[in-house]
Amino acid sequence: MTITNALAGIAVDDFGESLPWYELLFGREADSRPLGDVAEWKLPTDGWIQLITDGDRAGASTLTLIVDDLAGELHRLKSVGIEPVAKSMGDFFKTAKLRDPDGNQIVLSEPRPGTY
Repeated sequence: MTITNALAGIAVDDFGESLPWYELLFGREADSRPLGDVAEWKLPTDGWIQLITDGDRAGASTLTLIVDDLAGELHRLKSVGIEPVAKSMGDFFKTAKLRDPDGNQIVLSEPRPGTY
């Protein structure tokens, strides 16, 4: 199998409440709105993140985003009212965990130099 791209989905219960939160997280409006309750953000090197209404799965999603400046992202997010619920530093990554309005886990992770 050759995988050429990926689409990661985040399930939410209240799309109207979650969309503004994700716009703050990504620092921009969605790149695509293919349906009324679907929003998509394109990643710089291919791949997409999709926000979808799915009350049965809301709050059970996990998304890890690799960033190049965790401290800078946390500072930016704090300025718009988003705070991490946990931070950690391992041998390979520094991470911060966030929770969206439904409780989905969003992990921001910065690789330590020479490890990724």
